[in-house]
Amino acid sequence: MPSGLFALLDDVATIAKVAAASVDDIGAAASKAGIKAAGVVVDDAAVTPRYVTGFQPNRELPIIWRIAKGSMFNKLVLILPALLLLSAVAQWAITPLLMVGGAYLCFEGAEKVWHSLAAKKHSLAEKAAEVVDPDHEETMVKGAIRTDFILSAEIMVIALNEVLDQALAMRAATLIVIAIAITVAVYGVVGLIVKMDDIGLHMAKAGSAARRAIGRGLVNFMPKLLATLAVVGTAAMLWVGGQIFLHGLDQYHIGNLGHGLHDFAHAVAGGLPGAGFWEWVISAAGAGVFGLLLGGLIVAVLHLVPGKKAAAH
Repeated sequence: MPSGLFALLDDVATIAKVAAASVDDIGAAASKAGIKAAGVVVDDAAVTPRYVTGFQPNRELPIIWRIAKGSMFNKLVLILPALLLLSAVAQWAITPLLMVGGAYLCFEGAEKVWHSLAAKKHSLAEKAAEVVDPDHEETMVKGAIRTDFILSAEIMVIALNEVLDQALAMRAATLIVIAIAITVAVYGVVGLIVKMDDIGLHMAKAGSAARRAIGRGLVNFMPKLLATLAVVGTAAMLWVGGQIFLHGLDQYHIGNLGHGLHDFAHAVAGGLPGAGFWEWVISAAGAGVFGLLLGGLIVAVLHLVPGKKAAAH
């Protein structure tokens, strides 16, 4: 009996070691894949706050919670099974999917630029009426979840592309870890951002002079931060979308634009201090310009579709 017990304990220890090694492997794979998807994650975090601005403070966190649940549903229920199936039977479809998602990001970014330049200014009364409209929250949440679906799909496809050489179970485990970790991180940061002005207001009402000064500073700073994030989110959409599309073109040996941009950035930045940083800046700017041109073309085509322009007014 003792020898049987020791054998059993030895087997349990062996299983535990294998499980621990598997967890380490999943963590390493998720970390590697998450780094590759970092650009889209930044995009996601920068874009989301605009869907929550303008609401009553007591509705901000519930709205973020609704969007976060929608995001988790997108990743785990809709996107994950589809990608695992594709990775098993049609890996050739991964690059076209990335390119379609990249083109959509370019379209979204270019459309935001178009609206910022062409849309008429709304009065404070019109904005107030929109915010109190009972359908406004539902519209914004649905819009946020729809945009999140595209960004989540891009994140998951980029991550999957990094672990295609792994077994199917490892792919699934890695994508699950990434889906949960990124959703918690993005919407945790978004929640902190949109509530920061309330925290500042609370600090400004009581306490020491330094505490009140910090609180007033936060209240004054947050509108500027949200406006900056809106610009950053649009720029990130164009940069990430353009970069993804260029990479896809290079994989199909079409135009050699991505490689050409990389070579140009390397040639320009090669002799500068901090050459790596400037090379990245030039490459990102070039991808963003390409994304704006591609997205602008899609916007123009859609606006030329009969009835599209009329439906927009």
